[in-house]
Amino acid sequence: MNLVSVNAGARLLVEQLLRQADTLGVAVRHDERGVCIVDAGIESPGSVAAGLLVGEICMGGLGHVALRSGGSDWPTWLDVRSSQPVLACLGSQYAGWSLAASKEETGGKKFFALGSGPARALAGKEKLFGELGYRDQATQGVLVLEVDRAPPAVVIDKVLRDCGLAPEGLTLILTPTSSPAGTTQVVARVLEVALHQAHESGFALADVIDGSGSAPLPAPSPDGVEAMGRTNDAILYGGRVHLTVKGSDEAARTLAAKLPSGNSRDHGRSFAEIFKEVQFDFYKIDPALFAPAEVWVSNISSGNTWHGGATDMDLLRRLWLKEAAA
Repeated sequence: MNLVSVNAGARLLVEQLLRQADTLGVAVRHDERGVCIVDAGIESPGSVAAGLLVGEICMGGLGHVALRSGGSDWPTWLDVRSSQPVLACLGSQYAGWSLAASKEETGGKKFFALGSGPARALAGKEKLFGELGYRDQATQGVLVLEVDRAPPAVVIDKVLRDCGLAPEGLTLILTPTSSPAGTTQVVARVLEVALHQAHESGFALADVIDGSGSAPLPAPSPDGVEAMGRTNDAILYGGRVHLTVKGSDEAARTLAAKLPSGNSRDHGRSFAEIFKEVQFDFYKIDPALFAPAEVWVSNISSGNTWHGGATDMDLLRRLWLKEAAA
């Protein structure tokens, strides 16, 4: 039985976010029931620093996200690491909880968001939690939503009910991808994307021991589709991940070969272009694309390391960079 609580692990980080709200450029309010709602980029400016903290909150306090100055290929990178990567990334950070409300339910515009972060483990609505054999029992929870407007009351009611929380025990953090905080916390999912792809490929999650990753941090775009495209491209073409595993060499070697995004038929074009081509339907995109560009897999059972894939920083520079006039 896993006694680690991702919600308890994130609590000190949430308190830091609330305490430093002004410095981090986020706005904090409570709804009429007492639910704490943090605006990290809708009406408030947000910040990269807020995004770094939200990234660690998403990982349930089981991971570290840091900013690093890069070399000549791109100026700013994110580094992510965890010694409990499966629980941090799949049991907490993964955006796997679908939350929707119709126009009739909202009294206006329909709402849809994918919830990520520790509160997912309280609700346990996803099949993934049965596979992980994990369920959190904390009395306080935090959920992150990549949205450009606050969730309607009917969605908040669902989160409270499914998580078994009193209103004062729930914190919702809103991070539109077009904001600095939103862009940062999405790129901070580079390790999570690798773990998700490893899981989809059938690799035994119990054999994953440690993980680290890095990806270039692009400027956020005011256009929502372009912003989403940049964060995905950062991982698909600039993401580098190192997984430490145990077990057979053949399984480790196969993982290193199958994991990189270069295996996808959609590889080589900007994500925004691909997304528009499929009429904004994620399910029409080749699932193999959602992976880091380059991976290393080290097997502690044998001491061997395998490498697969390669980054394409030339593509990212063409997509992101404008040359200054002479």
